[in-house]
Amino acid sequence: MEVRAKKFLGQHFLKDENIARQIAESLTGQTTHVLEIGPGMGVLTKYLHANESLDFHAIEIDSESVVYLHEHYPQLHVIEGDFLALNLAELFSEPFAVIGNFPYNISSQILFKVFDNRNQIPEVVGMFQKEVAERVAAKPGSKTYGILSVLLSAFYDIEYLFTVHEHVFNPPPKVKSAVIRLKRNAVTTLDCDEALFTRVVKIGFNQRRKTLRNALKQLGMGLDNVPEELLGKRAEQLSVAEFVTITNSLTPLNQ
Repeated sequence: MEVRAKKFLGQHFLKDENIARQIAESLTGQTTHVLEIGPGMGVLTKYLHANESLDFHAIEIDSESVVYLHEHYPQLHVIEGDFLALNLAELFSEPFAVIGNFPYNISSQILFKVFDNRNQIPEVVGMFQKEVAERVAAKPGSKTYGILSVLLSAFYDIEYLFTVHEHVFNPPPKVKSAVIRLKRNAVTTLDCDEALFTRVVKIGFNQRRKTLRNALKQLGMGLDNVPEELLGKRAEQLSVAEFVTITNSLTPLNQ
């Protein structure tokens, strides 16, 4: 399938049918409601659209691609717009899966939005730049372990499915890609102030070369009750449970 790429969107269009089929088949059926982000000219869309058991929608920001999708998939509900600006609660009244060959330049933002809407999104299957996919799937102690690794793994089981090489795209990107799957786990809430937990994680990784003792000073909270062995570590060494412990150990400075 030969398509014109919109470079200003950061999009590289997938042209390998086998890869597209593999991505579509990676959904595990957590829900029959599915939203594809950035379908472009529909190489993945056709496999999803062919599954009549799905309540399938797509969102595309490029007007030319929207016209193409309407012409080739007239029964498909195509939303012309920006996923990052979409009110997800208005789209589906029930939980829905997210899937797509995500534009590299907004892929992290897509995942942060998934995190913010985690109780509505039980599953994500996405193709990302390989570096981003590895970061999301990373475990504590890895150099690629970061903010998204912690936040997403608190609520999702994350699997690195397969690597995708450059030649299957038009135009070929300068980097490899990878497909990962996120499946909602049984955690409904963390045993801590979740907003503060998120701040702790972000501050820790934004100064990842510092120990938590030094990085967390900017929180403006007391660290006296935080276990010493955790304060002596860097953010990349901590599990979700240890970040929860730190969050619960912080105290207002006036106490």
